[in-house]
Amino acid sequence: MNKQVIVFACVVLFASQSLIAADRPNVVFIMTDDQAPWAVGTHRGPTHADTPNLDALFRQGAYLPNSFVVTPVCSPSRASLATSRYGSELGITDWLNPRVEPNSGLDPATTTWYEAVQSAGYHTGLVGKWHLGLLDKHHPTKTGFHYFMGHRGGGWSPVNPTLEKDGQQKRFEGLTTDILTDHAIEFIKEQPDDKPFLLVVHYRAPHARWLPVAPEDWAPFEKLEPKLPHPDYAGLDVPKVERMTREYLASVRGVDRNVGRIMTTLDKGRLDKNTVVIFTSDHGYNMGHNGIWHKGNGHWVLKKDSLPAATPNVPRGQRPNMYDTSLKVPTAVRWPGVTKQKTVVEESITNLDWYPTMLAITGAKPPKGEKIRGRDLSKLLAGNATKWENDVFTQYSTKHQSKTHMRCYRTPKWKLIRDYKNPQRDELYDLVNDPEETTNVIKVAANKNILADLDKKLIEYMNSINDPQTPQLPSS
Repeated sequence: MNKQVIVFACVVLFASQSLIAADRPNVVFIMTDDQAPWAVGTHRGPTHADTPNLDALFRQGAYLPNSFVVTPVCSPSRASLATSRYGSELGITDWLNPRVEPNSGLDPATTTWYEAVQSAGYHTGLVGKWHLGLLDKHHPTKTGFHYFMGHRGGGWSPVNPTLEKDGQQKRFEGLTTDILTDHAIEFIKEQPDDKPFLLVVHYRAPHARWLPVAPEDWAPFEKLEPKLPHPDYAGLDVPKVERMTREYLASVRGVDRNVGRIMTTLDKGRLDKNTVVIFTSDHGYNMGHNGIWHKGNGHWVLKKDSLPAATPNVPRGQRPNMYDTSLKVPTAVRWPGVTKQKTVVEESITNLDWYPTMLAITGAKPPKGEKIRGRDLSKLLAGNATKWENDVFTQYSTKHQSKTHMRCYRTPKWKLIRDYKNPQRDELYDLVNDPEETTNVIKVAANKNILADLDKKLIEYMNSINDPQTPQLPSS
């Protein structure tokens, strides 16, 4: 073969690779930590969130106000996102605590959608939080990513963090959210020309501790007198909730500013027309809602003399929960050519659905032998009418601060929560008349038939996924 033929072949090969890259969109998947569904400006209802960049993103594509996670705490939620399976199936039912389980993590034999997309020819990178195992066998670069910059664990400082870069631990100067964004932008700018890229950005914020933040992120909230969701809750420590609300929203504002930096980078690099941008969180958050703060492993935020007494499995001060404020997450998708501006998807979705959806977006093939429980969101995002089941099942077996086996079955009208370890904690909420879940009506006689129907659906679903806490169906 002469040199001209070789050169021609190389040109054809490069052209074909570039065409493949152009046909398949890039993907930027942004996930925050502890961001409440109410902590964005586009939330339906009272909000103090100052999020102009997120508001713009939510307007530019599809807003999904009924987006849920299947476990309202970090590690199992992230494992479900990656695998489209429940934490009980993966052996990760609570946040991975490095002090008591340093060897635990996501089974390397499980194929994540990150790996599926990587196998489809994408250049892949993760910037930020991992929290699915500290050992080398659990490392992000062995779970679908060519590049990793961030933290293998769950928590670290919001300023001057020590992070992993190029396989080495390094101390960085500055605000953590800004630093992570610097490296996310670096990844985008250095992406190869002959293949599309997948960039996953897992911010630590707005996880506590919230301060310090940049002066411009603190300014809108320094003198804010926030309107609290349940200010009259008996014993609520109002000054503490107000202070925490200001700090939390300032941290959210830092996320918003940095999302704006990423969007500007895509625009300036002329990548915006061929890049799908997804924004979501790993679970919701409470800030005075029903007297608590935090997520599914919530804490009472009451004055000391108002704290409920401890029980054998739930210490004083703890309030494990499955409130919508813990389970719902702010979610938006901008998919050029597919999602129309100002689209609102009312259907209920979960973080299990990202796996098949990412396969559809990237053209990746589902791995053989992997059980994928989620549903492809493509038709919903495109605005095409489709039959959709809006019932949602969630689970959370807490094992650190408290000991519970909470299971939840939620319909658009009703919500049943069973704690199979502590039956006295069972709850039923009428979501139509009490959307804020302030009144437990499980003992109301008029709800007997509704309760029986929800119990049946809950147990049937638990049985379908081999949930280890599945009880026997009551005999008819």
